[in-house]
This record gives sequence, structure tokens and C-alpha cells, in this order.
Amino acid sequence: MRKTVSFTRHSANIFFHLLTRCNLRCRHCYINPDQHGRNTLDIGTIDRWLVLFALRHPSSNVIFLGGEPTLHPDLSVAVKRSRQLGYASVTIDTNGYLFHDILNRVTPKEVDYFSFSLDGPSPKVNDPLRGEGSFKQCTQGVVAAKKHGFSVSLIYTVSQANIDHLQRMPPLLEKLGVDRFFIQVIGVRGQWTEDAKCVESLAQVDRDTWLKVIPPVAEAVARLGITVTFPKVFLDPDECFECAGLVADNYFIFPNGRVYRCPLCEDYGLHSLEIRHDRLVKTPKVNESDLFPLLIPEGCVMNRIIQPSNLPPAVGGKLPYKIACCMLKEEITAS
Repeated sequence: MRKTVSFTRHSANIFFHLLTRCNLRCRHCYINPDQHGRNTLDIGTIDRWLVLFALRHPSSNVIFLGGEPTLHPDLSVAVKRSRQLGYASVTIDTNGYLFHDILNRVTPKEVDYFSFSLDGPSPKVNDPLRGEGSFKQCTQGVVAAKKHGFSVSLIYTVSQANIDHLQRMPPLLEKLGVDRFFIQVIGVRGQWTEDAKCVESLAQVDRDTWLKVIPPVAEAVARLGITVTFPKVFLDPDECFECAGLVADNYFIFPNGRVYRCPLCEDYGLHSLEIRHDRLVKTPKVNESDLFPLLIPEGCVMNRIIQPSNLPPAVGGKLPYKIACCMLKEEITAS
């Protein structure tokens, strides 16, 4: 069963970066310390910021990220505090190294998902992207999390470097006992975009390739009983475009206090909100919120401003497709 996951304001998503430090140096990492900060938040600050968003959006979902969030010695405290504050769900995004004995410091009642990042069905594909030995460590981490009773999701970030290997993922997902599979399109952001060779080898795939490969693989995974989510990316010319910044509540929090509503903006000082003295305040104009209402025929205005190469060329005055909001997802579940 396939559906487009509609935007909603009934449930906010809090993407909380506790630090930007990581033990890996993934070639396509989106973290940009110059824009996101180099500090590690202390548990007192984490607590106050969790309270801030819990009061603003009761029953929201919190996703702890980094860098590598398990490098934070007080991650387990943050998880437990999130539950006390009434967050509807708690997810930990991890590269699989699972530092500070995190699997033994939290319980399946406190963490809804451990979400692992793996970008290939074998070390030969994954490790050149994420680091030597990372495939082995990640898959071992998945197995360990399952043995501890946790639900597990796995994220595969698609680029030209690994899309030809995506169809080999279903047997591995089944073997590992993965509960949810997320296919992501690589974001053209982060420090890696400053390296021309990286940009060329990690480029986003074109529309025809995406539509040829992604839905069939997602359906194959769903037939194994695993729920699959992937970005819609492309809209037909007659489909309605919606911007999540206008019709949903997503917050991307970074250690330096910046709070973005659109992930495409994260390489720039366009954040619409900022945490100052433990208060959420609006930033001066012009920021991302001022840009969200701008309507263009091609769909996402942020692509026009930040990633214009993604936009479709008009043929005979007509657009072959539109670019969807990057937060718009398709979901396939076993019927």
C-alpha cells in the first residue's frame, strides 16, 4: 500500500543536534560547523531546550542527532527527560558505533527507534562513503540493538555513487531484522559541497533514474513486511506544491542555537528562529520564513535560490515536472 504522507501541524518533529562532533568523516556529511557550531551542549542546556519545545508543541517527536549523538555522555539522560516531558516518540540517529554503552542505558520503552545509517549493501560500497570498517560496525550495531529489544530503522542516502547497489538491500534488511527503511536523496549541503570532485561523484540522480529505481526497490522491501519511506522529490505538472515551512512544524536545532525550518537552508544564516537565553526568538528579516510564501512554477522556491540546478527546464514553455518540498514523503507498507 503506497501513500503520500500529508503534512500536518498536529504533530511537530524536533530534530535536535546535540553536538556536531563525529568519529566518522562521511564524504556526504551535511554538518557544517561554521554554520552549526562546534560546541557540545551540556545536559542542563539540553534539558532547558527540551522543555522549551515541549511547552511549544506538546506530544511532538524528538530525533536526537549529531554529529554522532551517542558520543554525548548524557544522551541517555536526555532520552529519559524527553519521556518525562511527554514527547510522543524518541529516535536516536546513529552510525552504529553506539558509544557510552547506550544500549544498556536506555530501554525500548524509552526509545522508539534506533535509526542506523548505511549507504551500501557491502563494505565495498558503503565504506568508501562512510569510512573503513563502518559497514561491519553498523550492521553489528543493528544486530545488537535488535537483541536488546529495540525497534530499528535504517537510512540509505542515495547518490550516483551508490544507487546502482540499492536493489541489493532487501535481503540484507531482512537478514538484519530491520523494521523500517528510509531511502534519502543526498542533500547538496555541508562541507563536502566545496570539493568539486566530491560534488561530481556524489551528485544527485536524475528524475528518470530515481523513478526507475526507487519505487520498485521500495516495493520489494515492503513485500518483506518492512515499512519503507522515501522523499517524493518530483511532482507532476498538475500536482499541487506545498511547502512544509508553511503547513507543518519541523524544527532543526543546532548546538549554536540556530533553529531552521527548512533543511535546504542549513548552510546559510537564513534560520528563522534562534534560541537566546533559553527563549525561542525570531531572527531579523530576510530569513527562510520570508521566502516560504514565494510561489514559482517549478515548485520549491528554496531550490530556485539555493540549488537552481535541480529545477526542470521548460520545454516549449511547459514544465515536465515540479520539485516537491524535500520534507514530502512517500510511504509503502505491506498490505
